[in-house]
Amino acid sequence: MRMARVASVMMAASALLVTAGCGSGGEKDGPDTVTQSGAAAPAAKPNTRPAGQLSVWPHEQFGKVLTDGAGFTLYRFDKDTALPSKSRCDNQCATAWPPVPAGDATVSTGVDAKLIGQVTRSDGTKQLTVAGWPVYRFAQDTKPKDIKGQGVGGVWFAVTPEGGKAQGAAARTAAPSGPPDTGSAPPAPAAPAPSTPAPEQSTAGLAVRQDPKLGPIVVNAQGMTVYRFTKDVRWPMKSNCTGDCLTNWPVVGPVNKTGLKGITLKNFLVLDRPDGIPQQTIDCWPIYTFAADTKPGDTTGQGVGGVWYAVSPEGKLVGAPQ
Repeated sequence: MRMARVASVMMAASALLVTAGCGSGGEKDGPDTVTQSGAAAPAAKPNTRPAGQLSVWPHEQFGKVLTDGAGFTLYRFDKDTALPSKSRCDNQCATAWPPVPAGDATVSTGVDAKLIGQVTRSDGTKQLTVAGWPVYRFAQDTKPKDIKGQGVGGVWFAVTPEGGKAQGAAARTAAPSGPPDTGSAPPAPAAPAPSTPAPEQSTAGLAVRQDPKLGPIVVNAQGMTVYRFTKDVRWPMKSNCTGDCLTNWPVVGPVNKTGLKGITLKNFLVLDRPDGIPQQTIDCWPIYTFAADTKPGDTTGQGVGGVWYAVSPEGKLVGAPQ
């Protein structure tokens, strides 16, 4: 009994060391990916109306895109699987990306009825699938033919009539640092970026730039300034930029830390946000870019609202009032 009690205490102590990695200021890294809980959901209300008649929208940039009966774009999630069909978007993720009910779906010309199916979600509801892939709407799409969810986080894409990913990727976005969990479906080809600002995914890494006014600051792979939000929480890691905020302040997606120079790798973690967007952190602080920065070297986000600031190589705020 005494040995069991000692073992229990040791296990609890080990867990405390891991979870306190950011909170204690120690040198020990926490887990590579941390799930955010208790974050505010996006302001937009979930769109849970029936699918209606599925149609093909010939988008001039992304090719054939599947829409619902009201003309709203339908999406798929790279973390889901098609064989077997399984949705991994629940709770607050499902608020940002409402699952499309399977009930009354019909098809129009160009959509193969044999590819249309359904999957039972964890809450017992039936979700529409296309070629096995669960499909969703995006809460920030407010009118028919909006396609604001395309490429978000490098994991959300408009779905084609065949169940594939619509061609294209998020603005200033590169390929993910590792293969996403896409089941057995074939990968989609690379294609040009959309004009709508969207969260980023970068494998080329981050870098340090010597700004003439701010000094050494972190930039992304494309040379765009990286920022922090003072309303975020370091530990337990939490982003308080959700919903419409992300249009102006796209998250920086997971970065491969191999070969990074000049940037602290202590607590260089990925935050698994409730909206399904993976976000890179530096020393546990979530990081972003600014949509109004249009070229490398821009720092127009510096000091915006007194809550957004460039980031030092150590993850500190640059130029913020003491």
